[in-house]
Amino acid sequence: MKPHLTPIPRNLASHRLNHIRKGGIPNMKKLVALFLALIMVCCMLPAMAEGIDTSEHVKIVYLVTGDKPTNRTDEILGKINELLTEKVNAELEFRWIEWTDWQTQYNLALATQSGDIDLIGTATDWLDAWPNSQKGAFLPLSEDMLKTYAPKTWESVSQAHWDLCKYNGQIYLMPEDNYAQWTNHGFMYRQDWAREAGLENGVHSWEDLGVYFQYIKDNKQDVIPWDANGNGSSYSPQMAGGWQTSHTGNIAIEGFPVAIFYGESKENPYTLSKYYIEGDELVNFAKEMKKWADAGYWRADVLNYTGDVVAEMEEGKTGAHQHHTQTWTSERTTMERKQPGSDLGFFWFGEETSNLISLNITHGAMAVAAQSKNPERALMVYDLMRNDPEIYHLMQYGIEGEMYTVDENGRFSRPDGFEDSTDGVSFNFWWGRNDNLEYKNAQLDWDAIDALYAVYDSVKIDYPYGQYIYDNSMVGVFMDNLSNVYNTYMPRIVFGMNDDPEALVAEFRAALKDAGIDMVMEEIQNQLNAVYAK
Repeated sequence: MKPHLTPIPRNLASHRLNHIRKGGIPNMKKLVALFLALIMVCCMLPAMAEGIDTSEHVKIVYLVTGDKPTNRTDEILGKINELLTEKVNAELEFRWIEWTDWQTQYNLALATQSGDIDLIGTATDWLDAWPNSQKGAFLPLSEDMLKTYAPKTWESVSQAHWDLCKYNGQIYLMPEDNYAQWTNHGFMYRQDWAREAGLENGVHSWEDLGVYFQYIKDNKQDVIPWDANGNGSSYSPQMAGGWQTSHTGNIAIEGFPVAIFYGESKENPYTLSKYYIEGDELVNFAKEMKKWADAGYWRADVLNYTGDVVAEMEEGKTGAHQHHTQTWTSERTTMERKQPGSDLGFFWFGEETSNLISLNITHGAMAVAAQSKNPERALMVYDLMRNDPEIYHLMQYGIEGEMYTVDENGRFSRPDGFEDSTDGVSFNFWWGRNDNLEYKNAQLDWDAIDALYAVYDSVKIDYPYGQYIYDNSMVGVFMDNLSNVYNTYMPRIVFGMNDDPEALVAEFRAALKDAGIDMVMEEIQNQLNAVYAK
């Protein structure tokens, strides 16, 4: 809202000076008062020029995924709110969507909003950003709004990236596009055990992984080669997609409720792959997983197991963990502390075929709630969260000198005895991290990390589907059916829970046909053609 501002004549000073020249010298006290007033007006001009009324203190409610922190987050939020009050007369309040049933609760909060939320952390690949944009959950952001209320964010994001944040020609998302991270999946494994297994250069293929698992099975008593907590996890798309990426060169297209839609290849990305309905490679995957299950590479009740498998790896009770690169960067340090000499390595899916896609810039993004009562102030708060060094560092690291220190190389360290679960901060700000303000963690093994990142940089390509937004309106019911089929069959394929893998894949494919996959693929191909056909 813009306040009513009384215009100040630009020629006021010259008018008074001409009056003096003509002999009309005013009372000296009045003259001094006049110039003091002019000085005050000049000091106020920038705020007036912006036309932003921040006279009313407002609370900005920020919806974020994650369990409510039990460390010093609330304490540091108080300090952040002091700064926000000083700068834009606003304060932040967090509304946590806890991990238990998070997908349902997140989308329900968006669907039932009534002015009770303002900022929303979102993503196009795991938090339904485009479907929620289509449903009207987010406020369209005009260029003028962004330039006025989030000017630093507006300036830092390129026009090409803003274009990738548009739906029907309007901007709905502010992307986290200046933060280097890799969330491609693969297996963490112990390189000390790999060398014992004869894999001197480590694990670099699914075949190597099988050799590694068999060595553990044969030589490490009471150790499960890969102890997976398969109950309710996302292992199905990660494992099935990992094999597919490594053996076909197919490229995953994000934004679908079921992970069976891929482009053919880097050379032909806009033609849909038929991997899940024909060909031998899915059968080969099912057969290999059946062999691994029969060999005992994971526990027999894997689909019901809910244990802490990361803790087990740190205790030496399992030899691998399936997750993404970003997790490996920190887990490598933890493992070296808890299992000295383990030399935790990372086999990334797609390594055999150099098939690697850079992270989509909207893997993390911030949106403004459609029903927000203070959208302008919400943008101002986000602009500070993302770009103000003092607020950013408080949010990411806590209080400098007390909770962390920064060395001459710009790397931060925690004090001795520091435990993040009690002493740290957990704002889960995954929607605007900024490499210009980040400190590298001095405790991480940057030689190993930089070496892996260099390999990634040498083979990666940009995500090729950034302008494609899946339209669910024509095939939504069929897509639900496909999701049900996938969730019924794929866990059994991934963990070898079957007697005849070839027959199970045939049954899976028949079920996909019955659920309407041909119709859905035709519709998606038409949508891709509409965007990318030349």
